[in-house]
Amino acid sequence: MKILVAYATRHGATAGIAERIAATLTESGRPAEARPVEEVTTVEGYDAVVLGGAAYMFHWLKPAVKFARKHRAALASRPVWLFSSGPLGTDLVDKDGKEVLQETRPKEFDELSELLRPRGEQIFFGAYDPEAKPIGMGERVVRHMPAARDTMPAGDFRDWAAIDSWAREIAEATSAIDPQPQ
Repeated sequence: MKILVAYATRHGATAGIAERIAATLTESGRPAEARPVEEVTTVEGYDAVVLGGAAYMFHWLKPAVKFARKHRAALASRPVWLFSSGPLGTDLVDKDGKEVLQETRPKEFDELSELLRPRGEQIFFGAYDPEAKPIGMGERVVRHMPAARDTMPAGDFRDWAAIDSWAREIAEATSAIDPQPQ
């Protein structure tokens, strides 16, 4: 069983998560490769797909959504998992008592759940480097807002243990589909 970990990233943090998922799957006996969605023309040749993207302001990056819609028939015919990265910080609960990872679920996941019937989805904390070159006018404006320091704390908040654990769950789930690692 060969697994594609396709991803859309803006500054590279989501790429790091995808690469870690692919490495953990491979270490677990499930050959996997991480590739940017822009480089994937077909999902043929893959038995399962993990599709991820960064989320900004509650929306998945457009290239990830476009990929899911374009390949929906092929994706719906194989096991699929979705992930998103984006919330910053380490607090699991916000000031209003809401679970941060649930509250930052991309709005597109409802539509994609209907289209693709994923076997699972996961939201991971992301990373933010204020020194990284901003992409687009919106990002430039947000960075200069006084509240940006509070809502966009700098640092790498990716939880590698949680990422590895989720990837191992996928490896286990795929072994139920194809019990013979290749």
